[in-house]
Amino acid sequence: MLSAQIAPQSRRRWRLHCVLSDACDLPMMNRSICVFHLVAIMIAMVACPVALTAQAPDLVLHSGKVVTVDDRLGTVEALAARGGRILAVGTSAEIRSLAGEATNVINLRGRTVIPGFIEGHGHFTGVGNATMILDLSKVDNWDQVVDMVAEAAKNTAPGEWILGRGWHQEKWSKRPAGSVKGFPPHGSISAATPDNPVALTHASGHASFFNQKAMDLAGVDSNTVSPKGGEIIKGEKGEPIGVFSETAAGLVTRARRSGGLRSSPSSRRKKLRRQIELAIEDCLQKGVTSFQDAGSGFATIDMFREMAERGELGVRLWVMIRASNQELERNLRDYRMVNVGDHSLTVRAVKRSIDGALGSRGAWLLEPYADEPASSGLETATVASVTRMAQLGLRHGYQVCVHAIGDRANREVLDIYEKVWGAQRDGRAMRWRIEHAQHIHRDDIPRFGKLGVIASMQGVHCTSDAPYVLPRLGEQRAAEGAYVWQSLLRSGAVVTNGTDAPVEDVDPIASYYASVTRKGKSGVAFYPDQAMSRMEALRSYTIACAYAAFEEDLKGSLTPGKLADLVVLSKDILTVPEEEILSTEVLYTIVGGEVVYDASK
Repeated sequence: MLSAQIAPQSRRRWRLHCVLSDACDLPMMNRSICVFHLVAIMIAMVACPVALTAQAPDLVLHSGKVVTVDDRLGTVEALAARGGRILAVGTSAEIRSLAGEATNVINLRGRTVIPGFIEGHGHFTGVGNATMILDLSKVDNWDQVVDMVAEAAKNTAPGEWILGRGWHQEKWSKRPAGSVKGFPPHGSISAATPDNPVALTHASGHASFFNQKAMDLAGVDSNTVSPKGGEIIKGEKGEPIGVFSETAAGLVTRARRSGGLRSSPSSRRKKLRRQIELAIEDCLQKGVTSFQDAGSGFATIDMFREMAERGELGVRLWVMIRASNQELERNLRDYRMVNVGDHSLTVRAVKRSIDGALGSRGAWLLEPYADEPASSGLETATVASVTRMAQLGLRHGYQVCVHAIGDRANREVLDIYEKVWGAQRDGRAMRWRIEHAQHIHRDDIPRFGKLGVIASMQGVHCTSDAPYVLPRLGEQRAAEGAYVWQSLLRSGAVVTNGTDAPVEDVDPIASYYASVTRKGKSGVAFYPDQAMSRMEALRSYTIACAYAAFEEDLKGSLTPGKLADLVVLSKDILTVPEEEILSTEVLYTIVGGEVVYDASK
């Protein structure tokens, strides 16, 4: 197993010819490729350097800094690819000698090459959908949200929904007038949109705002009781203010989907395809070559497969199925798929959320919130339900992934995994994951390494959430268990990286910067002793994510024989001053040896 943040197997730096020997051990390699590698090694033993084959590579990158993220290879100057795979790495002279007349030769001019970024946890169609609705992620206060919605209403027919996403009350410069628990009341937006229902999703995705029109359509009023696992935020007189957290949002969203406004199947397919296309475009521009989708339904997966088989995905997807236990029982046998469409699509995981988000006070805590002593968060799915999902995943050979943010949620999930595995199960072989793992009790941190549970985390969440972590958790809990990357790594756990897009921008550079500095907009580092090193952060975004998907033999490092997925950066993020990391640009994104994004065009 090629390790990510596990102890390196070797410190030797292998060069162009001798590195090829290990590629024959890769389980995905076919016999003809292995034979080629063996012949190349035999030639190399006689004379070095020497052309490896009469058939020229499709792509050559030279005169740069190629960071292989392979401890045996280290950093080299050049790389060649053929047939969608990495053919060889070595010196510029060695690699350039392989080029033929039809080879696409790129002079890096000192630029840095790294493996393609792997988004370790995001919502793929959500990335595309975010570009089709109001973007509220950059507003400074609630008044700006009201203005944006009022402007949208001018161009929206009566009765049509106005949709948006990205608001976060803890990131505004001032609190809205009449706020309840920090959340804005609906009055100002309802006055501006009397004829249009409005639905604005919180940045976390774990709460929603609805105006009066939307609540009326759903039949929600002062007498409506909060459902289990959710909360209808109410004012002093018991009236809903318009904010619904976790499962409570479903009271209104179900009304929107079933209230005569449901679009036709063809319209839904067209919209879904457009969301996917927009997500592909956004990812490739930002150097994301693989994307681990944190929960899609069967209809969306059908579209993914259709596009993968036609060669239309562009970004390699690894998908978690998100569905009820009843649906999983009916469909898991038919939906497990690996490397469909020339390694474009893999579906081999199931997903459930056992709690909510910290920003909306939905994270499930062992002790009450410091700033709301009456609440310890929400159990959004029962332990019994998650246990049943895990049992189904085990039976059908799926990885199990559970969203857990609060310390109580993380403990419960670790307990579930131990229970389902039983005494004879090898957790490291299972590679089950906890998605987010943001706030962990100190007693549970060692369990990640001991059990082999993967901590699927997002570096940018640390710096984005930092302003309200202390108010929510208090000093001790924050210091001991908030985004404790180093503590988890020391436990022996594999820690992956991502953005949870569209919760945050899918841009890996921003999350990489957060991982190595733990600095937000204020410039103050949030418990900097937990920061990753530059190489640890790069591994968390490449080989660690590959390992977390059983794909380390295919991607995550620039090792000959692996898929030729890589990114050319304008700066070396491993060495530039930290203040320059955020200005680093993606110059080329290459998937399967083909340039799919060129910043100069």
